[in-house]
Amino acid sequence: MPYMYWLQDNMAYCNTMASWLYEQFHYEYSEQTLSDWQAEFAAGQTNSDWPSLVAVGDGQLLGGAALAKADLAGREDLGPWLACVFVTPQARGQGIAEALVEGVCERARREGVGRLYLHTQDRADYYAKRGWQLVERFERWDKPQSLMARDL
Repeated sequence: MPYMYWLQDNMAYCNTMASWLYEQFHYEYSEQTLSDWQAEFAAGQTNSDWPSLVAVGDGQLLGGAALAKADLAGREDLGPWLACVFVTPQARGQGIAEALVEGVCERARREGVGRLYLHTQDRADYYAKRGWQLVERFERWDKPQSLMARDL
């Protein structure tokens, strides 16, 4: 299993992780430049907006996940959120995403959070198998979405 640490403790991979997220979830950043998102993501590591757990193996960033204050415009009544879950294609299938998700959940528990939320276009089954419950379905970015929650 790769080494995991909170990005705020070593920002070396911050811009790379932000770039990957910007590319993977491009529809969410359509009104923001990459450099603006990188700056927001970097600031979010210390201002508690986007604290991110990252996985590194053999000196290479493999993926990450965040504990976000807000992650879905129009749903400010909910939070905090599991967000920004991404593992590189070559590192998938090794349990890294699950370890990242559990690491974020553990931090949330330690911070006194009783429930986490997430939204996903195409991974609802993955999360449901790991204890997340469907809250509602909705459409955003011209695609169906699943809003899910997990009691901690």
